[in-house]
Order: sequence, then C-alpha cells, then structure tokens
Amino acid sequence: MYRSCFPAVLLGAIFGCGQPLAAGGETGGGDSAASLRPSASGPWMVLEGGTVLTPTGAVAADLEVRGGTIVAIRERADRPDRAVDSVTRAEPVRVNIRGKWVAPAFIDSHVHLAYLPEGDALADHGIAAAVDMAAPESFLAASHAPLDVIASGPMVTAVGGYPTQGWGRDGYGYPCFDAAAAVAAVDRLIGEGAGLIKLPVTGDPGDAQLDGEALAAAVSEAHRLGVPVASHALSDDEAARAAAAGVDVLAHTPVATLGASTIQAWSRKTVVTTLVAFGASATTRGNLAALRAAGARVLYGTDFGNAQEAGINEAEIAAMRDAGMDGQAILDAGTVTPAQFWGFARLGTLEAGNAASFLVLDADPRVDPLLLAHPDAVYLRGARR
Repeated sequence: MYRSCFPAVLLGAIFGCGQPLAAGGETGGGDSAASLRPSASGPWMVLEGGTVLTPTGAVAADLEVRGGTIVAIRERADRPDRAVDSVTRAEPVRVNIRGKWVAPAFIDSHVHLAYLPEGDALADHGIAAAVDMAAPESFLAASHAPLDVIASGPMVTAVGGYPTQGWGRDGYGYPCFDAAAAVAAVDRLIGEGAGLIKLPVTGDPGDAQLDGEALAAAVSEAHRLGVPVASHALSDDEAARAAAAGVDVLAHTPVATLGASTIQAWSRKTVVTTLVAFGASATTRGNLAALRAAGARVLYGTDFGNAQEAGINEAEIAAMRDAGMDGQAILDAGTVTPAQFWGFARLGTLEAGNAASFLVLDADPRVDPLLLAHPDAVYLRGARR
C-alpha cells in the first residue's frame, strides 16, 4: 500500500517528477495495440505514431516502455534508427498507434473494494489506483493488486453512529465513545497502514455522532501522523462542521445547497465528485461548480461499491462536464491532481521515469472527455489489460 505524503500537500509542495523528454514523430510498423498481450517479465515496447498527453501538452510522439516504466517520449528526429539491447541484442516490440491519443490511467478517489471486490475489473477499464474510503480493518493488510490503493479502514465514528447501524454494520465503522477513544482509533488504524482517516459528520435520524471535541482531536492526531482526513458530510451544516474540525476532504459533493460561508470554508480544501452516486442533481452539480470556483481542489471519484460500473464512469464524467468542468479539468481531476494529493508518485502524468500506466484513446479527451470511459486499450505498468 502506498502511504500518503500528506505533510507535503499541507505545505503546498508538488511532487517532483522528471521532465518529459522532447517528443514528436511519425508512425512505425509493427503490431497493432489490440494484438499486444502482457508479458510476465514486463515487455519492452515502443508505441509509435500516436499523440501523447505530457505535462507540457500534446505531442506527436513515440512512447518507449520497458519493465513497466516509461523510458522515453521521443519525437521522430530523436528516434534511434534501430533500438537494440546492448546485452541481449533483443529489439522492442513495436506497436502501431497511428492516429490514437495516449492519456494517463485514472485514479478513483472514492471506492469501497471490500464491499464490491472488483479491483481487476476497475484495472481492466482504465483505473490504475484508488482510494478506499471505508472497509473492515482486515482490508488494510490485504493485497489489492493490480491496483495501487490507499485505504482508510473503518470510519472512526460514534458508538451507534454512521455507518454501523446500516450498510456498514459488519466492520465498516470503528465506534468511539469520546475524544480519547477517537484518537486511539486513529493511532491504531494508521499503525495498521491506513493512508487516510474517514470521519463521518452525518447520520440517519437516531444515529449518534462524535461531538466537536472528538472530531477535532481525531483530525489533529491524523495530521500529527501525516495523514489526511476525509468526511462523509452531505448537508450544509455537516460540511460546515467538518470544515470547522479541520477535515481536509469532502468524500462526496454535498447534496444539499451549500451556503456562502460553507463554500468559503472549503475554498482551500478538497472535494471528491461522486455526483452520480447521489443522482447528479442540479443542486449537487451546482455545489461542485461553486466549490471549484471558490478554489477547492476537485478529485474524480465514483463511490464504487455503491456505484456499480467498473472503470472510468461515463455518467460521472458527463456530470462533471455538466457542472462546468472542461475536458482538461476532468482529465486533471482523474490523473495529476489526485496523484499529487494522495501521493501516487509514479502515476498521474506521462513522462520518463513514471509508471507505464496509460489509456490509448481514439481522439483527444480534452475535446471529448467521454472518450475516457471507452479506451481503445489500457496499459498498467507496461502490460496491456
């Protein structure tokens, strides 16, 4: 499990990723993208003739991959006449992607893989990494391959609190009587590998809730240990309480209209979309637009487990677009922004040294972001899914 580098996020630091190599070029011969299959050793290959979306923009480029890592992004003039391994004398597999576009694989910032254990299906359809926002404690010690996963474990909640009285009664909540117990729960979960803490500031009628002292104490302890805190908070009052306690991330875009003071309280924080999971109403889309306009960081997330579609969710992309996000903003929300925020250091951008986890698309997803949900091919760590 990849651990968050949250202290750097708090300081506004950006992860250092190597500068992209110069790119551009023409096609080569070789196998089609559809014909390449995974190799146990990690194939050495060159994808030729496509347009690669790099951190500096779209470039006509050959993308060279070896051992699951991007080796180079080369324009035609920089392409060697004949690439040969100096030891084995082997040559790379050449994959013709003439006319295709290459974008980073996606990160889903809100899933429940213990509730719906379909990580392979997510990977097959373009998800390289995910943030699991509630699971029993045993999930923290499990392998989640082929995905990179950061997980919260159970929500730190009140005795009788959300979600322990409903869908999460089987270990998805960690009940606490008071602030001291909440701090102890945070210590335990982070000690077991939690990369974030989730504190519900919500509940059905009759559900107990942690008081303000307990919420603030739990948040303070998580921050002391370098871990961010997310909250399930759907109303204006709940979102305001979460912000006042120091919570960093709204796990969902709230479904009730947010007031101006609440929007301002979240203006330098983070919101996960999950629009479709709650019906993608005009109110919810309006909240996302208002939070984004105020300066909040937006992360793509689907609440997979509650949502059932494995992969990059076309309806979620459409709802983000309807909330005023253009293609570049949507792409960023599923790639570079969550990679930097959560600490998936080798994901999110296509550049030398990063993981070869990417989508091959029929056209520019910045123009038509719905294409992201229908990749022509998906590669994770250099292997075609």
